[in-house]
Amino acid sequence: MSYPINVVIEKDASGYYAYCPQLRGCQTQGDTLEEVQANIKEAAELYLETLSEAEKQALQNEEITTMLLEVQVA
Repeated sequence: MSYPINVVIEKDASGYYAYCPQLRGCQTQGDTLEEVQANIKEAAELYLETLSEAEKQALQNEEITTMLLEVQVA
């Protein structure tokens, strides 16, 4: 069964950092975007394997909204 999981990826001078807001503590890093994407996919799959069916179902009810907000600074 597949589950939609939100992933946030941030880039800094050291590479990429990714985490899943729905999966508390599920995070990873990588030198490239492709590496961090593969790493977070594996981390999320392993994390989901530790959850009970009830916990997995509860994930279906969570909703996370992201947006890009442009703010003007004087």
